[in-house]
Amino acid sequence: MAKLQISLKGRALRYLSAREHSRMELARKLARYAQEGDDIEALLDTLEAAKLLSQSRFSESLIHRRAHRYGNSRILSELQSHGIDAESLVNIKADLADGEIARAREVWRKKFNQPAADASERAKQMRFLLQRGFSHRAIQAAVKGGSDDDDC
Repeated sequence: MAKLQISLKGRALRYLSAREHSRMELARKLARYAQEGDDIEALLDTLEAAKLLSQSRFSESLIHRRAHRYGNSRILSELQSHGIDAESLVNIKADLADGEIARAREVWRKKFNQPAADASERAKQMRFLLQRGFSHRAIQAAVKGGSDDDDC
């Protein structure tokens, strides 16, 4: 039995029902299935007008999925790679800055949970947090330890 061909709009709705997508990501996924005469940009405009596709919802969703594991620079880099505009990135950066130290401490606690015994262990812990995209200020606060009350 032949497989049923799903329309481009049906495929877009299937993707969006699974999770939020950025406009760029959805266009890339749909481009594989586009046929002669299909206008992906018009379809995306229609989805945005119907509020089925939203860059702000996508940004919130990505931040929610990544914030408990990654630092601000890694999250912002990922948002930028998805085509989020610079003005939105500035607002998101300001919102994320508030809790970065607490998030860095939590990631550090889950991985290490004890202060470094020597300089090489401390460097290892700092590299781990740096690779996760945390700022130097947040890394210093997390590795130093202390309570969550001394957030700068």
